Amino acid sequence: MITIYHNPACGTSRNALAMIRNSGEEPIVIEYLQHPPSRQRLTSLIRDAGLSVRDALRQKGTPYAELGLDNAALTEDQLLDAMLQHPILINRPFVVTARGTRLCRPSELVLDILDNPQQGAFAKEDGEAVINGEGQRVASDR
Repeated sequence: MITIYHNPACGTSRNALAMIRNSGEEPIVIEYLQHPPSRQRLTSLIRDAGLSVRDALRQKGTPYAELGLDNAALTEDQLLDAMLQHPILINRPFVVTARGTRLCRPSELVLDILDNPQQGAFAKEDGEAVINGEGQRVASDR
């Protein structure tokens, strides 16, 4: 079973979802802006991905600056409170599989936690090749 905490407006999230599907799996898709995780679940995602709360905090396109979240004196609990109040602050996509939990930025990090190989070539929405025709990862030249 695979779960992705997804934002359909995010290209990175769409690419990660497409790579999951390219492995032959159909994940549970949680659109976290409409269905935010509980505090316990969010804490677990962050911990299981090996991140700090600050590492999981999204800055771009969010009220990060307006809320003063760059203040180093803020505790992880305070940052979690902000993320739960404003789910757009949760970086994405988090993907959970039997092999682990990752914040898949860049999106091809999802490949490290998928059980099934890619079933064909895959290119990101911007045209960057990630998987060749044999289902093998392509070295990025970016």
